Amino acid sequence: MTETAGAVGGIGGKRRYEAQAQAQAQSQAQADAESDADPDAQVQGVERAEAAEQDCPACGERIPADRRFVVWCVACGWNVDPGRGANKPAGTRVERLRRRLAHRFGEQLFADLGREPVSTSAPTTTAAAPGGAAGVLAAGLALLVHGITVALAALALWLLIGGWGRGFQPALGALFLALAFALRPRFGSLAKIRGDAPVLERLDAPRLFALLDEVAGAVGTRGVDVVLLDAEANASVLTYGIRQRRALTLGLSLWAVLDRQERVALLGHEFGHYAHGDTRHGVLVGSALRSLDTWQYMLAPNHGETIMDQLGNLLTAVPRLAVHGMTLLLDQATLRASQRAEYLADTSAARVAGATAAAGLMDRLLVTDSAESVLQRETVAARTRIGRTARSEDPAEGLWERVAAQVAAVPEREYERLRRVAELRGHCVDATHPPTHLRRRHVTRGERHPAGVVLDAARSADVDAELEEAGRTVARRVLRDGHMA
Repeated sequence: MTETAGAVGGIGGKRRYEAQAQAQAQSQAQADAESDADPDAQVQGVERAEAAEQDCPACGERIPADRRFVVWCVACGWNVDPGRGANKPAGTRVERLRRRLAHRFGEQLFADLGREPVSTSAPTTTAAAPGGAAGVLAAGLALLVHGITVALAALALWLLIGGWGRGFQPALGALFLALAFALRPRFGSLAKIRGDAPVLERLDAPRLFALLDEVAGAVGTRGVDVVLLDAEANASVLTYGIRQRRALTLGLSLWAVLDRQERVALLGHEFGHYAHGDTRHGVLVGSALRSLDTWQYMLAPNHGETIMDQLGNLLTAVPRLAVHGMTLLLDQATLRASQRAEYLADTSAARVAGATAAAGLMDRLLVTDSAESVLQRETVAARTRIGRTARSEDPAEGLWERVAAQVAAVPEREYERLRRVAELRGHCVDATHPPTHLRRRHVTRGERHPAGVVLDAARSADVDAELEEAGRTVARRVLRDGHMA
């Protein structure tokens, strides 16, 4: 849960998808408005949906036929994954390769970590850094990337100083110096990281930060300096600045649907990344990956049709391929370590919140689409003013409660179906995470112990009160700009 996957696909396909999603969301928003106006009809409709049954076409077993969800058979597995053949992994060839490798490494690490079962009795001290050839290769490639930047800066200074007054050498030196400056290791800044997201500091939310400090201490690390809030169904941690200050980003679409201990598990997972380390987010390798991203951006082919465009593409073809190859090598050299870091972060979640809460967190990751669909419907409803008579004049009021209610309505049999689908497809949050079903098994095997941190109702309410105003700000921005913006 430390990375988010980017959208993949052409602009034409995206427009078609958005048009269909908007039409479906508007239709659903109208239905929601009507049901809000007539609560009795809504309750009766839900009761009819839950009470309906049918015979399984494959085995004849009586099965629920709730049309809000996929109708399937627990006994024989009929229709458990109706879209399996049509929903093939999207993305480029490289992205599909990364997913296959993620699945393979995830299975290998699951077996390896089975010899070190989850224990909630003591902090986990296992490091996540890569060892052996992979670790040496990752460090070597990162040093090579930074070495190229240093060499480019040195060449630029030599051309500027030694070649001053000698034709075009100073101009070439200035160009190389600008390139070296663009490729310098970056530590990030809070202003760039936050964007327009609300930022909470300790004085803004003392009870929230007290909870964060307690969870971080139970995991074996220190807390964060700031908390950023957004609308995503995700959470992440990062460091920024030369002093490597810490920030936690909480996605309210995920936070809202978790129960109290699942929230502790989420925090335990994120702080687990600090406790166990993750090579990709370290200063050496992380800054090298960012430099390579800059190289790829600068060397991206120009899609113009002029002779100069084609000549430029030809001249940059070799360095572009070299940068691409180096990125792939560094990516693969750190993939296994990154997956191990995820497993160890899950171990931290199970230890601090309990195995049941950690497993519940994994289940919620399977239904994040439901939370996102609510945001899409609410955005359409706010823009078209549907259902205003049945709701508050400010549509942002209670948005996260409505997201939570949507996910709370998902029955256990749908979670079971999604768990089976995840196993069939090898579901991952993204290509750097192990398969979700293996992560869930990992946190539920081994000896069980009480949760290290218990979040009671009163304390949870205090934290929610501190998040309320910033959460309302995020809700207004979502409804104004759209969740997909």
